[in-house]
Amino acid sequence: MNIVILGLSITSSWGNGHATTYRALVRGLASRGHDVLFLERDAPWYADNRDLPQPPYCRTQIYDRVEALGAAADQIAAADLVIVGSYVPEGIAVADAVLRTARGCTAFYDIDTPVTLASLQRNATEYLERRQIPGFDLYLSFTGGPTLDRLVSEFGARRARALYCSVDPDLYLEDPSTSRDRDLGYLGTYSPDRQPTLSRLLLEPATAWPQGRFVIAGPQYPASMPSLPNVERITHLPPADHRAFYNRLRFTLNVTRRDMVEAGYSPSVRLFEAAACGTPIISDEWPGLESVLAPGREILVARNAAEVLDYLRELPEDARAALGRRAKDRVLQAHTAVHRAMELEQYVQEATGGRMLPDRTIVRIV
Repeated sequence: MNIVILGLSITSSWGNGHATTYRALVRGLASRGHDVLFLERDAPWYADNRDLPQPPYCRTQIYDRVEALGAAADQIAAADLVIVGSYVPEGIAVADAVLRTARGCTAFYDIDTPVTLASLQRNATEYLERRQIPGFDLYLSFTGGPTLDRLVSEFGARRARALYCSVDPDLYLEDPSTSRDRDLGYLGTYSPDRQPTLSRLLLEPATAWPQGRFVIAGPQYPASMPSLPNVERITHLPPADHRAFYNRLRFTLNVTRRDMVEAGYSPSVRLFEAAACGTPIISDEWPGLESVLAPGREILVARNAAEVLDYLRELPEDARAALGRRAKDRVLQAHTAVHRAMELEQYVQEATGGRMLPDRTIVRIV
């Protein structure tokens, strides 16, 4: 099966979460014998920060404008599956070109589903139009639960299926030799709608507990954010350093964007990365969390600074470590890149009546 996917980026993780998602998925597909080509729109901010310019598990091509995709028209036409990702520059034109050209199964992979649907309702989405949704055979969504029904009933999707982010257990694993010298850490790009929760669940506990050791890693934080002596700041942390980061933490904090909280069933890749490293997770609360990790057993939910401080200072060390082990076991059983690759294969089987999966599947990601 030949697959073409048009995605935001696989070569640069700078300021976006898409690259780690594509890297894990493509590596999972490659491990199952798929041959992958990723065609990526060039952008100066990615060109200056390509932390994986040539992924070893796929071929990549960079194009500079929509018209340049004509060079890949034969590959798109011959593909068994073509996937268009969310937030692709000039994505509407890209999707139109794919839907005109592709002869095989087509899918839209929405890594930003709640944002997309809210924008569609305002006619303000720059990478997808409502009229295009019924044209795709599959709508692959980062959000599950009731949103999948909405995609079909309100937006006309033929088949809506959850394809969550995942983790590569060969890259994210526990390192017993590393000292967990930070009490709580957060990894994520600055987002205005996440900042109040980050302040409540990390900065307030850090202020109340000067002896605690905290760290925030990620770009684009404003200079106006409070600078505390016990909160280390890391401007950008490439994926290659995520494992070491998580292994330094006694706990990590998960903060969910407001639209993801409202939609529910939208697990962050940070949940899976941290869990694979055996790092216990403290999270804000959102619908569907229990379908991913069991609160109180595999993940801790905090609503305010007092609850965070209680976990950090009062939870016995053996209970902390056991929480991390249970989350790790759950993630390795259900949320690895290979699991997602297998789910994608199943969805293609459903959409095509089983016609698209010979012994060797060739996956091309544009």
